[in-house]
Amino acid sequence: MAVLNKVLYVEDDPDILEIATLALEGVGGLTLKTCESGERALQEVDGFKPQLILLDVMMPNMDGPETLTAMRERGLVDDSVLILFMTAKVHPEEVARYKALGVSHIISKPFDPMTLADDVRAFWDEFNGR
Repeated sequence: MAVLNKVLYVEDDPDILEIATLALEGVGGLTLKTCESGERALQEVDGFKPQLILLDVMMPNMDGPETLTAMRERGLVDDSVLILFMTAKVHPEEVARYKALGVSHIISKPFDPMTLADDVRAFWDEFNGR
């Protein structure tokens, strides 16, 4: 199975983006492409070819679910790409809605920066049957 290296992270909050970038790149050693909006992610995803996409749920203009739907409709991602949502909205009915969209796991905010990369890798390993 492939080792996780390339992650596309979409987050509109600059402070959260900075912390998660340090956690995933600095602590986790992952290759990270960050986007501050769903629209930007649509422009970057095809060229970057991520193995995993980490999407903020609540963003202006195009939220995480809308971004994921647009990526799929445009053929920019397929079932080989692991999709995770990151959100503070983790009520059971919301989680059920995210999973219905094909999202594997939800990382709740606030997250632990020291374990974020390990958590993401564990989800990747589970996704790949390890």
